[in-house]
Amino acid sequence: MVNKTGLKGDWNVIKGKLKAAYGDLTDDDLVYEEGREDELYGRIQQRIGKGKEEVKRMIDGF
Repeated sequence: MVNKTGLKGDWNVIKGKLKAAYGDLTDDDLVYEEGREDELYGRIQQRIGKGKEEVKRMIDGF
């Protein structure tokens, strides 16, 4: 599982993989702000139509 520190450190790599997998995601959708991870997950959820837990698992898989 990616913890908040791991998410922050690897975010550029994860962001690139998400954009490659889901072309509908924009840079604005993928803005990471420390302490606001739930908002990030929510933006991704809305754009790709998956649940929060599924989005978290997907990110953990990258």
